[in-house]
Amino acid sequence: MTTGASVFGPAQPTPLEARIAELIREAGPIDIATFMTLALGHPTLGYYQSDVRLGADGDFVTSPELSQIFGELIGLGLAAAWQAADGPPVHLVELGPGNGTLMADLWRATGRLPGWPEALDVHLVETSGRLRRRQQDRLAAIERVQWHESLATLPDDRPLLVIANELFDALPIRQLILEADGWHEVRVDLDADGRLCLGRADELSALSDGLGREASLEGLAEGSVIELSPARDAMMAELAQRLRDQGGIALIIDYGELEPTPGSTLQAVSRHRKVDPLTRPGEVDLSSRVAVGALARTATALGLTAYGPVPQGSFLSRLGAELRLEQLVRGASPATAERLQLGHRRLTAADAMGELFKVLAVCRWPLTPPGFLPEEVLR
Repeated sequence: MTTGASVFGPAQPTPLEARIAELIREAGPIDIATFMTLALGHPTLGYYQSDVRLGADGDFVTSPELSQIFGELIGLGLAAAWQAADGPPVHLVELGPGNGTLMADLWRATGRLPGWPEALDVHLVETSGRLRRRQQDRLAAIERVQWHESLATLPDDRPLLVIANELFDALPIRQLILEADGWHEVRVDLDADGRLCLGRADELSALSDGLGREASLEGLAEGSVIELSPARDAMMAELAQRLRDQGGIALIIDYGELEPTPGSTLQAVSRHRKVDPLTRPGEVDLSSRVAVGALARTATALGLTAYGPVPQGSFLSRLGAELRLEQLVRGASPATAERLQLGHRRLTAADAMGELFKVLAVCRWPLTPPGFLPEEVLR
Protein backbone atom coordinates (compact mmCIF):
# COMPACT_ATOMS: atom_id res chain seq x y z
CA MET A 1 0.00 0.00 0.00
CA THR A 2 1.33 3.42 -0.97
CA THR A 3 -0.10 6.22 1.15
CA GLY A 4 -0.70 9.80 0.11
CA ALA A 5 -0.46 13.08 1.93
CA SER A 6 -1.73 13.19 5.50
CA VAL A 7 -5.17 14.65 6.18
CA PHE A 8 -5.17 16.33 9.57
CA GLY A 9 -8.38 16.54 11.52
CA PRO A 10 -8.95 18.11 14.94
CA ALA A 11 -6.43 17.88 17.76
CA GLN A 12 -8.34 14.92 19.18
CA PRO A 13 -9.86 12.30 16.87
CA THR A 14 -13.59 11.71 16.98
CA PRO A 15 -14.65 8.45 18.70
CA LEU A 16 -15.44 6.95 15.31
CA GLU A 17 -12.12 8.08 13.86
CA ALA A 18 -10.38 6.22 16.68
CA ARG A 19 -12.46 3.11 15.90
CA ILE A 20 -11.62 3.29 12.21
CA ALA A 21 -7.92 3.77 12.95
CA GLU A 22 -8.02 0.71 15.20
CA LEU A 23 -9.73 -1.30 12.44
CA ILE A 24 -7.04 -0.29 9.94
CA ARG A 25 -4.23 -1.18 12.33
CA GLU A 26 -5.77 -4.60 12.92
CA ALA A 27 -6.98 -5.55 9.41
CA GLY A 28 -5.28 -3.17 6.98
CA PRO A 29 -6.50 -0.31 4.78
CA ILE A 30 -10.21 -0.12 3.97
CA ASP A 31 -11.95 0.92 0.76
CA ILE A 32 -13.89 4.17 0.58
CA ALA A 33 -17.24 2.37 0.62
CA THR A 34 -16.38 0.82 3.99
CA PHE A 35 -15.26 4.20 5.29
CA MET A 36 -18.50 5.85 4.14
CA THR A 37 -20.62 3.06 5.59
CA LEU A 38 -18.97 3.50 8.98
CA ALA A 39 -18.90 7.31 8.88
CA LEU A 40 -22.59 7.59 8.01
CA GLY A 41 -24.16 4.42 9.32
CA HIS A 42 -22.19 3.08 12.30
CA PRO A 43 -24.93 1.88 14.69
CA THR A 44 -23.89 4.21 17.52
CA LEU A 45 -21.28 6.63 16.19
CA GLY A 46 -22.34 7.21 12.56
CA TYR A 47 -23.50 10.58 11.32
CA TYR A 48 -27.09 9.48 10.75
CA GLN A 49 -27.31 8.02 14.24
CA SER A 50 -26.27 11.36 15.74
CA ASP A 51 -28.36 14.49 16.12
CA VAL A 52 -28.49 14.99 12.35
CA ARG A 53 -28.58 18.68 11.52
CA LEU A 54 -30.72 19.42 8.46
CA GLY A 55 -31.84 22.86 7.37
CA ALA A 56 -30.54 26.41 7.47
CA ASP A 57 -29.25 26.02 11.03
CA GLY A 58 -27.65 22.64 10.37
CA ASP A 59 -24.96 21.12 8.18
CA PHE A 60 -26.81 21.14 4.87
CA VAL A 61 -30.18 21.95 3.40
CA THR A 62 -32.26 19.80 1.03
CA SER A 63 -34.90 20.91 -1.45
CA PRO A 64 -37.90 20.24 0.84
CA GLU A 65 -36.33 22.45 3.52
CA LEU A 66 -35.88 25.30 1.03
CA SER A 67 -39.51 25.59 -0.05
CA GLN A 68 -42.85 23.94 0.56
CA ILE A 69 -43.35 24.11 -3.21
CA PHE A 70 -41.04 21.13 -3.70
CA GLY A 71 -43.05 18.58 -1.73
CA GLU A 72 -46.40 20.05 -2.73
CA LEU A 73 -45.72 19.76 -6.45
CA ILE A 74 -44.29 16.25 -6.22
CA GLY A 75 -47.39 15.20 -4.32
CA LEU A 76 -49.79 16.82 -6.75
CA GLY A 77 -47.89 15.33 -9.69
CA LEU A 78 -48.09 11.82 -8.27
CA ALA A 79 -51.73 12.29 -7.35
CA ALA A 80 -52.49 13.43 -10.92
CA ALA A 81 -50.75 10.31 -12.27
CA TRP A 82 -52.82 8.20 -9.87
CA GLN A 83 -56.07 9.87 -10.95
CA ALA A 84 -55.23 9.43 -14.64
CA ALA A 85 -54.77 5.70 -14.00
CA ASP A 86 -58.29 5.51 -12.49
CA GLY A 87 -57.16 5.76 -8.88
CA PRO A 88 -55.94 2.25 -7.98
CA PRO A 89 -54.96 1.35 -4.40
CA VAL A 90 -51.24 2.19 -4.03
CA HIS A 91 -48.45 2.41 -1.49
CA LEU A 92 -46.81 5.83 -1.24
CA VAL A 93 -43.13 5.34 -0.33
CA GLU A 94 -40.37 7.78 0.55
CA LEU A 95 -36.79 6.56 0.78
CA GLY A 96 -34.64 8.57 3.19
CA PRO A 97 -37.32 11.03 4.40
CA GLY A 98 -34.99 13.32 6.40
CA ASN A 99 -37.01 15.52 8.75
CA GLY A 100 -40.30 14.40 7.15
CA THR A 101 -40.73 17.80 5.51
CA LEU A 102 -41.34 16.54 1.97
CA MET A 103 -44.04 14.10 3.05
CA ALA A 104 -45.69 16.69 5.30
CA ASP A 105 -45.87 19.20 2.44
CA LEU A 106 -47.04 16.50 0.03
CA TRP A 107 -49.84 15.46 2.37
CA ARG A 108 -50.96 19.01 3.03
CA ALA A 109 -51.34 19.54 -0.72
CA THR A 110 -53.03 16.23 -1.52
CA GLY A 111 -54.68 14.99 1.66
CA ARG A 112 -58.14 16.29 0.71
CA LEU A 113 -58.20 15.06 -2.88
CA PRO A 114 -61.25 12.81 -3.37
CA GLY A 115 -60.33 9.18 -2.87
CA TRP A 116 -56.58 9.78 -2.47
CA PRO A 117 -56.21 9.33 1.32
CA GLU A 118 -58.34 6.21 1.26
CA ALA A 119 -56.44 4.66 -1.65
CA LEU A 120 -52.98 4.61 -0.10
CA ASP A 121 -50.81 3.79 2.85
CA VAL A 122 -47.63 5.77 3.52
CA HIS A 123 -44.33 3.92 4.00
CA LEU A 124 -41.06 5.54 5.04
CA VAL A 125 -37.74 3.74 4.67
CA GLU A 126 -35.48 5.19 7.37
CA THR A 127 -32.52 3.67 9.23
CA SER A 128 -31.87 6.55 11.65
CA GLY A 129 -33.76 6.31 14.94
CA ARG A 130 -33.36 10.03 15.58
CA LEU A 131 -34.75 10.99 12.19
CA ARG A 132 -37.55 8.49 12.54
CA ARG A 133 -38.69 10.20 15.75
CA ARG A 134 -38.69 13.57 14.00
CA GLN A 135 -40.75 12.10 11.17
CA GLN A 136 -43.25 10.65 13.60
CA ASP A 137 -43.79 14.08 15.14
CA ARG A 138 -44.00 15.84 11.78
CA LEU A 139 -46.40 13.34 10.22
CA ALA A 140 -48.73 12.73 13.16
CA ALA A 141 -51.71 13.91 11.07
CA ILE A 142 -51.35 11.00 8.61
CA GLU A 143 -53.30 8.02 9.87
CA ARG A 144 -51.63 5.11 8.11
CA VAL A 145 -47.83 5.42 8.22
CA GLN A 146 -45.36 2.58 8.54
CA TRP A 147 -41.58 2.73 8.95
CA HIS A 148 -39.09 0.28 7.44
CA GLU A 149 -35.38 -0.35 7.81
CA SER A 150 -35.07 -1.31 4.13
CA LEU A 151 -37.01 -1.98 0.95
CA ALA A 152 -37.26 -5.65 1.89
CA THR A 153 -40.23 -5.21 4.23
CA LEU A 154 -42.36 -3.02 1.96
CA PRO A 155 -45.69 -4.71 1.15
CA ASP A 156 -45.96 -6.37 -2.25
CA ASP A 157 -49.70 -6.26 -2.86
CA ARG A 158 -50.10 -2.90 -4.68
CA PRO A 159 -48.30 -0.58 -7.10
CA LEU A 160 -45.74 1.75 -5.55
CA LEU A 161 -45.37 5.52 -5.87
CA VAL A 162 -41.79 6.09 -4.70
CA ILE A 163 -39.85 9.27 -3.95
CA ALA A 164 -36.09 9.17 -3.40
CA ASN A 165 -34.76 12.70 -2.89
CA GLU A 166 -31.03 12.96 -2.19
CA LEU A 167 -30.75 9.31 -1.21
CA PHE A 168 -28.44 7.80 -3.81
CA ASP A 169 -25.75 10.46 -3.30
CA ALA A 170 -25.22 9.22 0.26
CA LEU A 171 -24.81 5.55 -0.69
CA PRO A 172 -21.21 4.31 -0.54
CA ILE A 173 -18.89 4.55 -3.53
CA ARG A 174 -15.61 2.93 -4.44
CA GLN A 175 -12.82 4.68 -6.28
CA LEU A 176 -10.24 3.36 -8.73
CA ILE A 177 -7.07 5.18 -9.75
CA LEU A 178 -5.29 4.49 -13.04
CA GLU A 179 -1.63 3.54 -12.84
CA ALA A 180 0.72 2.37 -15.59
CA ASP A 181 -0.27 -1.26 -15.06
CA GLY A 182 -4.01 -0.71 -14.69
CA TRP A 183 -6.67 0.23 -12.16
CA HIS A 184 -5.92 0.12 -8.44
CA GLU A 185 -8.45 0.76 -5.67
CA VAL A 186 -8.19 3.90 -3.57
CA ARG A 187 -8.00 3.02 0.12
CA VAL A 188 -8.19 4.78 3.46
CA ASP A 189 -5.03 4.16 5.47
CA LEU A 190 -3.06 5.68 8.33
CA ASP A 191 -0.11 8.03 7.90
CA ALA A 192 3.04 8.06 10.02
CA ASP A 193 1.21 10.04 12.72
CA GLY A 194 -1.67 7.59 12.86
CA ARG A 195 -4.15 9.90 11.14
CA LEU A 196 -6.44 8.93 8.28
CA CYS A 197 -5.12 9.45 4.76
CA LEU A 198 -5.79 8.24 1.23
CA GLY A 199 -3.61 5.79 -0.64
CA ARG A 200 -4.03 2.92 -3.08
CA ALA A 201 -3.86 -0.84 -3.05
CA ASP A 202 -0.75 -2.40 -4.54
CA GLU A 203 -2.70 -5.07 -6.42
CA LEU A 204 -4.94 -4.46 -9.42
CA SER A 205 -8.61 -4.16 -8.58
CA ALA A 206 -11.05 -6.87 -9.59
CA LEU A 207 -13.64 -4.10 -10.03
CA SER A 208 -11.89 -3.08 -13.22
CA ASP A 209 -12.92 -6.36 -14.86
CA GLY A 210 -16.44 -4.98 -15.28
CA LEU A 211 -15.37 -1.76 -16.96
CA GLY A 212 -15.05 -3.29 -20.39
CA ARG A 213 -14.12 -0.97 -23.24
CA GLU A 214 -16.16 2.05 -22.19
CA ALA A 215 -15.47 5.00 -24.46
CA SER A 216 -15.47 7.41 -21.52
CA LEU A 217 -12.38 5.65 -20.12
CA GLU A 218 -10.31 5.70 -23.30
CA GLY A 219 -7.26 7.93 -23.28
CA LEU A 220 -7.31 8.70 -19.56
CA ALA A 221 -4.01 9.79 -18.08
CA GLU A 222 -2.27 8.05 -15.23
CA GLY A 223 -3.62 9.30 -11.93
CA SER A 224 -7.19 9.56 -13.23
CA VAL A 225 -9.84 8.52 -10.71
CA ILE A 226 -13.22 6.96 -11.47
CA GLU A 227 -16.06 6.11 -9.11
CA LEU A 228 -18.27 3.03 -8.96
CA SER A 229 -21.11 2.27 -6.59
CA PRO A 230 -22.19 -1.35 -6.22
CA ALA A 231 -24.41 -0.16 -3.35
CA ARG A 232 -26.36 2.16 -5.64
CA ASP A 233 -26.65 -0.52 -8.30
CA ALA A 234 -27.98 -3.00 -5.74
CA MET A 235 -30.59 -0.61 -4.33
CA MET A 236 -31.73 0.38 -7.82
CA ALA A 237 -32.03 -3.28 -8.81
CA GLU A 238 -34.10 -4.07 -5.71
CA LEU A 239 -36.38 -1.10 -6.34
CA ALA A 240 -36.70 -1.92 -10.04
CA GLN A 241 -37.64 -5.52 -9.27
CA ARG A 242 -40.38 -4.26 -6.96
CA LEU A 243 -41.75 -1.91 -9.60
CA ARG A 244 -41.55 -4.60 -12.28
CA ASP A 245 -43.55 -7.03 -10.15
CA GLN A 246 -45.99 -4.57 -8.55
CA GLY A 247 -46.15 -1.67 -11.00
CA GLY A 248 -45.71 1.97 -10.11
CA ILE A 249 -43.44 5.00 -10.47
CA ALA A 250 -40.20 5.98 -8.76
CA LEU A 251 -38.97 9.58 -8.88
CA ILE A 252 -35.24 9.75 -8.17
CA ILE A 253 -33.94 13.26 -7.50
CA ASP A 254 -30.25 13.84 -6.87
CA TYR A 255 -27.23 15.83 -7.87
CA GLY A 256 -25.13 14.42 -10.66
CA GLU A 257 -25.14 13.84 -14.40
CA LEU A 258 -26.19 11.25 -16.93
CA GLU A 259 -22.69 9.82 -17.18
CA PRO A 260 -19.82 10.48 -14.78
CA THR A 261 -16.68 12.38 -15.64
CA PRO A 262 -13.36 11.14 -14.23
CA GLY A 263 -12.33 12.59 -10.90
CA SER A 264 -13.23 12.26 -7.24
CA THR A 265 -16.59 13.74 -6.30
CA LEU A 266 -16.54 12.57 -2.69
CA GLN A 267 -17.33 15.51 -0.46
CA ALA A 268 -18.04 16.26 3.18
CA VAL A 269 -20.17 19.12 4.47
CA SER A 270 -20.34 20.67 7.92
CA ARG A 271 -22.31 23.83 8.71
CA HIS A 272 -22.86 24.40 4.98
CA ARG A 273 -19.11 24.40 4.30
CA LYS A 274 -17.09 21.77 2.50
CA VAL A 275 -14.49 20.06 4.65
CA ASP A 276 -12.00 17.27 4.03
CA PRO A 277 -13.91 13.96 3.65
CA LEU A 278 -11.60 12.21 6.10
CA THR A 279 -12.00 14.87 8.77
CA ARG A 280 -14.19 14.16 11.82
CA PRO A 281 -15.89 10.95 10.62
CA GLY A 282 -19.26 10.54 12.25
CA GLU A 283 -19.69 14.30 12.64
CA VAL A 284 -19.89 15.42 8.98
CA ASP A 285 -22.13 14.46 6.08
CA LEU A 286 -20.62 12.55 3.15
CA SER A 287 -21.93 12.32 -0.40
CA SER A 288 -20.85 12.05 -4.03
CA ARG A 289 -22.35 12.80 -7.43
CA VAL A 290 -24.73 10.26 -8.87
CA ALA A 291 -24.24 8.73 -12.32
CA VAL A 292 -27.93 8.75 -13.23
CA GLY A 293 -27.40 6.81 -16.44
CA ALA A 294 -26.13 3.79 -14.52
CA LEU A 295 -29.31 3.76 -12.40
CA ALA A 296 -31.47 4.00 -15.51
CA ARG A 297 -29.65 1.12 -17.21
CA THR A 298 -30.14 -1.07 -14.16
CA ALA A 299 -33.87 -0.33 -14.23
CA THR A 300 -34.36 -0.82 -17.97
CA ALA A 301 -32.42 -4.10 -17.88
CA LEU A 302 -35.14 -5.35 -15.53
CA GLY A 303 -37.93 -4.32 -17.88
CA LEU A 304 -38.83 -0.85 -16.62
CA THR A 305 -39.18 2.32 -18.66
CA ALA A 306 -36.90 5.23 -17.73
CA TYR A 307 -37.57 8.91 -18.42
CA GLY A 308 -35.05 11.75 -18.26
CA PRO A 309 -33.07 12.75 -16.48
CA VAL A 310 -34.37 16.30 -16.65
CA PRO A 311 -33.01 19.25 -14.67
CA GLN A 312 -34.83 19.86 -11.41
CA GLY A 313 -35.74 23.39 -12.47
CA SER A 314 -37.48 22.19 -15.63
CA PHE A 315 -39.22 19.40 -13.75
CA LEU A 316 -40.67 21.73 -11.13
CA SER A 317 -41.67 24.32 -13.72
CA ARG A 318 -43.62 21.71 -15.65
CA LEU A 319 -45.46 20.82 -12.45
CA GLY A 320 -46.44 24.45 -11.92
CA ALA A 321 -43.76 25.94 -9.66
CA GLU A 322 -44.19 29.50 -10.90
CA LEU A 323 -47.97 29.41 -10.54
CA ARG A 324 -47.70 27.99 -7.03
CA LEU A 325 -45.20 30.71 -6.10
CA GLU A 326 -47.62 33.39 -7.30
CA GLN A 327 -50.37 31.86 -5.18
CA LEU A 328 -48.23 31.79 -2.07
CA VAL A 329 -46.80 35.29 -2.50
CA ARG A 330 -50.22 36.84 -3.06
CA GLY A 331 -51.18 38.50 0.20
CA ALA A 332 -48.01 37.39 2.01
CA SER A 333 -45.96 39.81 4.11
CA PRO A 334 -42.88 41.29 2.40
CA ALA A 335 -40.58 39.12 4.51
CA THR A 336 -42.54 35.95 3.73
CA ALA A 337 -42.74 36.81 0.04
CA GLU A 338 -38.98 37.33 -0.10
CA ARG A 339 -38.37 33.99 1.62
CA LEU A 340 -40.69 32.19 -0.80
CA GLN A 341 -39.08 33.80 -3.84
CA LEU A 342 -35.59 32.97 -2.61
CA GLY A 343 -36.55 29.34 -2.00
CA HIS A 344 -38.09 29.04 -5.45
CA ARG A 345 -34.99 30.53 -7.03
CA ARG A 346 -32.65 28.14 -5.23
CA LEU A 347 -34.73 25.18 -6.37
CA THR A 348 -35.07 26.19 -10.01
CA ALA A 349 -32.30 28.61 -11.09
CA ALA A 350 -29.58 27.26 -13.37
CA ASP A 351 -26.85 28.70 -11.14
CA ALA A 352 -28.36 27.11 -8.02
CA MET A 353 -29.99 23.65 -7.83
CA GLY A 354 -32.03 23.92 -11.01
CA GLU A 355 -29.39 22.40 -13.31
CA LEU A 356 -27.13 20.54 -10.88
CA PHE A 357 -29.96 18.38 -9.57
CA LYS A 358 -31.54 15.89 -11.96
CA VAL A 359 -34.83 13.99 -11.88
CA LEU A 360 -35.09 10.44 -13.22
CA ALA A 361 -38.33 8.48 -13.41
CA VAL A 362 -38.38 4.70 -13.66
CA CYS A 363 -41.73 3.02 -13.93
CA ARG A 364 -44.14 0.35 -15.01
CA TRP A 365 -47.17 2.60 -15.36
CA PRO A 366 -49.73 3.09 -18.14
CA LEU A 367 -49.00 6.81 -18.61
CA THR A 368 -46.01 9.17 -18.80
CA PRO A 369 -44.92 10.04 -15.25
CA PRO A 370 -45.51 13.58 -13.93
CA GLY A 371 -43.02 16.25 -14.99
CA PHE A 372 -41.81 14.37 -18.09
CA LEU A 373 -42.62 14.37 -21.78
CA PRO A 374 -43.29 11.19 -23.77
CA GLU A 375 -40.24 11.83 -25.95
CA GLU A 376 -37.97 11.88 -22.87
CA VAL A 377 -37.87 8.10 -22.66
CA LEU A 378 -34.24 7.20 -22.02
CA ARG A 379 -32.98 4.83 -24.70
